[in-house]
Amino acid sequence: MTMTDFEAPFILAIDQGTTSSRAIVFDQAGRIVASAQEEFPQHYPHDGWVEHDPEDIWNTTLSTARAAFAEAEKSGEVGAIGVTNQRETTILWDRTTSAPIHNAIVWQDRRTADVCAALREEGLEPHVAARTGLLLDPYFSATKAAWILDNVEGARERAEKSELAFGTVDAFLIWRLTGGKVHATDATNASRTSLYNIRDNRWDEILLEKFRVPESILPQVFDCAADYGETDPEIFGRPLPICGVAGDQQAAAIGQACFAPGDIKSTYGTGCFVLVHTGHEIVESKNKLLSTIAYRLNGETSYALEGSIFIAGAAIQWLRDELGVIKSADETAALAESLETNEGVYLVPAFTGLGAPHWAPDARGAITGLTRGAGKAHFARAALESVVYQTADLMTAIARDGADAKTLRVDGGMVANDWTMQFLADMLGLPVERPKVLETTALGAAYLAGMQAGYFQSTDEIVERWRLDARFQPAMSGEARQKNLDGWADALRRTLD
Repeated sequence: MTMTDFEAPFILAIDQGTTSSRAIVFDQAGRIVASAQEEFPQHYPHDGWVEHDPEDIWNTTLSTARAAFAEAEKSGEVGAIGVTNQRETTILWDRTTSAPIHNAIVWQDRRTADVCAALREEGLEPHVAARTGLLLDPYFSATKAAWILDNVEGARERAEKSELAFGTVDAFLIWRLTGGKVHATDATNASRTSLYNIRDNRWDEILLEKFRVPESILPQVFDCAADYGETDPEIFGRPLPICGVAGDQQAAAIGQACFAPGDIKSTYGTGCFVLVHTGHEIVESKNKLLSTIAYRLNGETSYALEGSIFIAGAAIQWLRDELGVIKSADETAALAESLETNEGVYLVPAFTGLGAPHWAPDARGAITGLTRGAGKAHFARAALESVVYQTADLMTAIARDGADAKTLRVDGGMVANDWTMQFLADMLGLPVERPKVLETTALGAAYLAGMQAGYFQSTDEIVERWRLDARFQPAMSGEARQKNLDGWADALRRTLD
């Protein structure tokens, strides 16, 4: 295929993640035309606290978007922009200067665990669950926003005077991209704040009062495919329409063409997130999963059940950056494969607590089964296996809530590792399907923008564009599978105890 074979106009997808910002330009067939990516610093001011400098988020977003745009324009024209983002991460900024008033508090941050515990004691959690589909946990944005308002001098007073704006990362980027003309978010990101009523599709007055977040700082909530304004002409040399927005996990589900009830995907990035489409009705989980908005198109809302794992690819980064066990993530597959079994070594990566289905914010990481013979191969294998075991826990909870998965579609950086995908199929006892385009989060944002721009007329066209790269079939004996799962259950119990 030559560059002239691409179908223009192109779509620029901004994918702002937890550890890096990337921009990918797709053509209308879903093929990658150009891409750029930059990592940015993580800040850990105290135990369990995780922050980003919003200017790092903006600068890396800007530079990667410009680089991908410039490369793509050598072979065609970029016609629209889609945005996807790390969810729940919270930013407050000055409406006049656009300057943040504090570092972004990242979704992994646990500083408000005590606040959540106190609100739970007051009996608020059933009300939160009924309105938002979420649990009371520091993972979500509401208590993060209140913390900033309470801990930055004068912030609460300025908020009451409508001098400040609140947003998840998408809203902050839209504000900056439009030169401060648009303060908006989409329904999926709004649904992750603990402030948005997913039944009525509006900010919830009762929850705003309980979490002490003034309505004046909130963004307007749009459909996922909508008119989010145009970029400042100085950014790309001409204004470009922002036409699609979704939180990263919902965007990945769209990129995986999960538009029918029962469709299920799992994304392996910094964390791991399993999303199963449940149709137009909210399914209330009895197994500590989250009910959330899958997408909202043409004013019609589709819902999903979600399981959230806080540490997936982050465990591999830990091996590389903190322990020096590996130099690159690519080494882990060969190291894991060098062992016939895990030899009883398990990693429970509760570095920032445990998410679904445990919801244990105070849990901390543990390695069990170490012997004098344990080496870097054991650490690498344990880190990869930990992601699989956590996924198995989620799939068990999803099955108990009534979802009958026949296959699991996977995406994200970790799924390029064939060993891990085969182990995943073995532990789940299900076929695992990997698509040709692994960057399905960015692809989903591009598809949303393409729908608003008129490049795609329906979700059926997106379903037709999905392409299989590899299918991994379960091959492990039931006895071996159960032995692995029993070892994980024991390690998990020790951690939770």
